[in-house]
Amino acid sequence: MRFLDEYRREADAQKFVRAIEQLVTRPWTIMEICGGQTHNLIKFGIDRLLPQAVTLVHGPGCPVCVTPLELIDKAICIAQQPGVIFTSFGDMLRVPGSNSDLLSARARGADVRMVYSPLDALTLAQKNPDREVVFFAVGFETTAPGNAMAVWQARELGLRNFSILCAHVLVPPAIRAILASPDNHIQAFLAAGHVCTVMGTREYEPIAAQYRIPIVVTGFEPLDLLQGLYMALRALEEGRWGVEIQYTRSVTRQGNQAAQQLMYQVFEVCDRQWRGIGLIPASGYRLRATWAEFDAERRFNLVDVRAQESPLCIAGQILQGLKKPPHCPAFGTECTPEHPLGAPMVSSEGACAAYYQYGQHA
Repeated sequence: MRFLDEYRREADAQKFVRAIEQLVTRPWTIMEICGGQTHNLIKFGIDRLLPQAVTLVHGPGCPVCVTPLELIDKAICIAQQPGVIFTSFGDMLRVPGSNSDLLSARARGADVRMVYSPLDALTLAQKNPDREVVFFAVGFETTAPGNAMAVWQARELGLRNFSILCAHVLVPPAIRAILASPDNHIQAFLAAGHVCTVMGTREYEPIAAQYRIPIVVTGFEPLDLLQGLYMALRALEEGRWGVEIQYTRSVTRQGNQAAQQLMYQVFEVCDRQWRGIGLIPASGYRLRATWAEFDAERRFNLVDVRAQESPLCIAGQILQGLKKPPHCPAFGTECTPEHPLGAPMVSSEGACAAYYQYGQHA
């Protein structure tokens, strides 16, 4: 495939590595926000090609990983209701709740189905008018337009048997929370190209200005990541701060304004609990009151659920970049992809899964 050749050439990667080696004069710590970036940094060994002075830490950019435990338990509760078809992307099916997961609920008889799009769930609602179809709307700003479109189309089609369990989280408030922490040691960020394709980069500009840090929006291929790292390190070495776009083939400052308009029509900003991190103000989306008929939490009248993480799991510290997966005493022993204690070992974007899959156990 053309993009594989264009963005994975070893000779070009080595040029960036040499340029970074020549550029760096002191220690720097950079956080990549997106879990997809984390996986490719580990998969292609980019973290091991960099000078020892450059430390990469992994942020909370895995939406599956930060979906709160209480919401997983609510999803299982809904799925077990008579007459419900519960739908979700594949990663969410294995994320552990307090005592179970959605796959286990299916094994016990719940009608839980993996879909590839919220529109697949909408089609199920059309084909099963006597069933309640619920879609687990998880994700950052990347997936929010598609989920908003599904809700909008459900109203247009007059579907009264479709709802979403909304778990959307937003990237900029998470960056602010990390930078405001007294334990913060991050000096620059690689921001997620797909999120900024939708939202643009304007939201990041006041963050960069307030904390005087570089934020570079990058893609996901090896050369994207190496170029993004070079841009961030050059800004650090030159004492500059601000927002730069490496992923220019997809990202603009304004973003996709049509998608934003639809999202703001259906969703509104709300406070959101992040798994392992806690409450981050104004860090999520929920359905507006005018769209409440499609809110699964209201439709099924769910009460507050109290849940507690495994005491062995340090996912919260990993998601905040304070520790790496091998620092967890349960990593690779009590916690494996087959028997995960926390979401980062399950998700295809989870840091723990990346380290486990690509052999970085030490």
